[in-house]
Amino acid sequence: MAVLGYAAKRAWDTVRKDGLASFAVRTAISTALVFSFFEIMPHYPVGVSEVHFIFGTTLYLLFGLAPAAFGLAAGLLLQGLFFAPFDLPQYGINITTLLAPLFAVDMLARRIIPKDTAYVDLKYAQVLPLSAMFQAGIVGWVTFWALYGQGFTAENLHNIGKFDIAYLLVIMVEPLVDLAVLAGAKFLHGLKNSGLFTRRLFAGA
Repeated sequence: MAVLGYAAKRAWDTVRKDGLASFAVRTAISTALVFSFFEIMPHYPVGVSEVHFIFGTTLYLLFGLAPAAFGLAAGLLLQGLFFAPFDLPQYGINITTLLAPLFAVDMLARRIIPKDTAYVDLKYAQVLPLSAMFQAGIVGWVTFWALYGQGFTAENLHNIGKFDIAYLLVIMVEPLVDLAVLAGAKFLHGLKNSGLFTRRLFAGA
């Protein structure tokens, strides 16, 4: 799949820059968090899919693009293997739905966040577009796959609408979570060289 190929390329870049150990640790933490997002945090079926609190932007800001991407991929795979094997045939669809919006967040972040700005210093006006991009990307891909599989029937369009509206809650909540996490990260400044977080969390590029 193209998204996994691009994720692998960015992972190689991260390993060369930060080292294999840092990449592996950040990916492991991301994977554990993603698994908890799917299985522990509230999730409920609405319309054509389930609404999950998947804090992709939070993972991106804390751990960087590649660890967040591999964490999403691995967490989704573990969730499918142990709790939702019926989702495994759709793994390719589901991972595209998560990773394509994450890559869009990365592109947007590089455009709207000055290079000398550490992520812990971001403001709400900067975090909101990133969160909205990620969640809107998920909604867009779910809508695409629903139309591709079920067509433009009245019932399908109604279910898509219910799902889209439900995700507005996630779009409102995630920026607040991001800011809270970034505020907490300021107290972890002593770990800036530990390899547990992306370098950009505490310093400019």
